[in-house]
Amino acid sequence: MNKQSYKAITLAGAALFGLGACGNDAAVESSAGANDAPTVEVIATGANIAGANGMAIGPDGNLYVASVLGSNISVLDTESGDVLKVYGPEEGVIGPDDVAFGPDGSWYWTSIMTGEVAGFNPQGEKVVAAQLTAGVNPITFADDGRLFVSQCFFGTHLFEVDPKGLTAARTISDKLGPGCGLNGMDWGPDQRLYGPRWFNQQVVSFDVDSNTMRLEAEGFNTPAAVKFDAQGVLHVLDTGAGLLYKVVDGENVQVAELSPGLDNFSIDADGRYFVSSFTDGFVKRINLDGSITELQPGGMAHAGGLAFHNGVVVAADLHAIRAYEPSGAVAYVQRNVLGTGVMGGALNVSADGDNLVLVSWVDNDVRIWDPVNKQRIWQKAGLAAPVAAVRFGTDIVVAEHGRQSVVGYDANGDETSIYASGVEAPTGLLVDGDNLFVSDRASGQIMQLAEAGKILQEPRVVVTGLTTPEGFVKHQSAFVVVEADLGQVTVAGADGSKRVVAKIPAGSQAASPMQPPSQVFNGITRDDSGTLFVAGESNRVLYKITNAF
Repeated sequence: MNKQSYKAITLAGAALFGLGACGNDAAVESSAGANDAPTVEVIATGANIAGANGMAIGPDGNLYVASVLGSNISVLDTESGDVLKVYGPEEGVIGPDDVAFGPDGSWYWTSIMTGEVAGFNPQGEKVVAAQLTAGVNPITFADDGRLFVSQCFFGTHLFEVDPKGLTAARTISDKLGPGCGLNGMDWGPDQRLYGPRWFNQQVVSFDVDSNTMRLEAEGFNTPAAVKFDAQGVLHVLDTGAGLLYKVVDGENVQVAELSPGLDNFSIDADGRYFVSSFTDGFVKRINLDGSITELQPGGMAHAGGLAFHNGVVVAADLHAIRAYEPSGAVAYVQRNVLGTGVMGGALNVSADGDNLVLVSWVDNDVRIWDPVNKQRIWQKAGLAAPVAAVRFGTDIVVAEHGRQSVVGYDANGDETSIYASGVEAPTGLLVDGDNLFVSDRASGQIMQLAEAGKILQEPRVVVTGLTTPEGFVKHQSAFVVVEADLGQVTVAGADGSKRVVAKIPAGSQAASPMQPPSQVFNGITRDDSGTLFVAGESNRVLYKITNAF
């Protein structure tokens, strides 16, 4: 079944479809009484890859593309873009950000979430080269097989790593911050290590034996990656500008224009370029004549929290927000470049009048965003892994996983109230009139935190017996909940009854205990008529559920 072949699926007369955990072709199943007949429909599809990150061309001539939140490495045919193989958790690949091949045929990746640097030796056996701290990002080999890794976004160090894991990593530099060491690196023909400084608009190189740095190029918006072609010409990918350059006689010469949010690139022996996007999840080939071929489609890459806002469904997509008409047509897309964009990232979203509340545990902050004027109205930074946030009265109330609490902040960003503490995994938040509710992913409960505008002395459990509840909405006296690990949308009645109205692919698992267990929030929202919209996190689609009640 391709993207265009999705049809509405109803229980009446429907055959049982198999369910998958990844890929846009995963089918859905609805379940209800014969008189209910809810209809589950895929109204919008996104990228096939959950954010395309680092990439490298292997000795087999195929393109290996890492996906952090997809937690896999996809092997693509460079001509057709077909996925030939996927390496995932079953093969020991967890949260890979970049990938590189050694001269002996071994290949390695970095896991930015866990700090693991690992790979497969020439015999195909997994080898852990180093266990560093979170943030390990770019990786590259020298011509003689020496291996180099840097941190970016969650660390700033540059290391040499023993590919066999027998000796401890050696620090080359700990003075590249703040915010990032180097990003996508390459080994130069002059036997120096090259890399961009994301927040410094520069490309630098290192003599890795003397640990000395030299400026090589500057004047970029946000340089994300560097590579050398077969002639030894340095190329630079500028994610902020969405441009690919080559550096000729000290000048930055534009090679191709794509779009902001680019992640990495590779150059094949023929001189063709392959470019990935962390924002849109696409993989594109820039041909020798300058034309561009899409090998893997872009679109919604991390289907997270949802909000029904001014007549459209707004989806938080980590590095973007994407608004859809109820028909599934795209209303607007607003993108963010990690660490430098004004909007910031978003793994969850809620409505706040004409504005939106954006939440990102990656950025550890919450923002009020004006989507019309594209302005940030308010920001609270330095939070402890925020997962959800809503407007409740004069407060912005935040579910902070790192504090196991639900906390209120005022217009000045000052803490006003603790709405709940000791909640193992506070995940989704819902405002229903003057009442406030939270889902606890760990206990399988929904709890009421405030009633008639007043914080309850003790949270009141209103729904129990759920499995990993994340996003939820309320319809009359019933709650409609996404049970993430089960891959189902459940109506929990006031009488304690539960009824599954849709089966969808299960959500992904967090890469490590360092992330909130929801990682990518499994969102749900509803319009005034009771039509439900649900994010298909694992297959990156938007579902519409009608006649659920």
